[in-house]
Amino acid sequence: MERIVITKPFNGICAMQICADKDATDEEILEVCNRENPAGTSLGWCEVARENYKEERARPVQCSDNANRLHLLVIC
Repeated sequence: MERIVITKPFNGICAMQICADKDATDEEILEVCNRENPAGTSLGWCEVARENYKEERARPVQCSDNANRLHLLVIC
């Protein structure tokens, strides 16, 4: 499996869901997201919602299929 996989290309208007290795960096995630599923905005995908994200429901969750992966939201 690839380190970063887009699982929901559109999660609302300004977010998408990915499944990624726990050690994937924000820079690595954003590069893959902007290449594989461009947001269509001037800034593109620009933020990965991590544990300290302001909206609790947007924070990462454990992947149910693989203990070494997380499901994260990427914001444009």
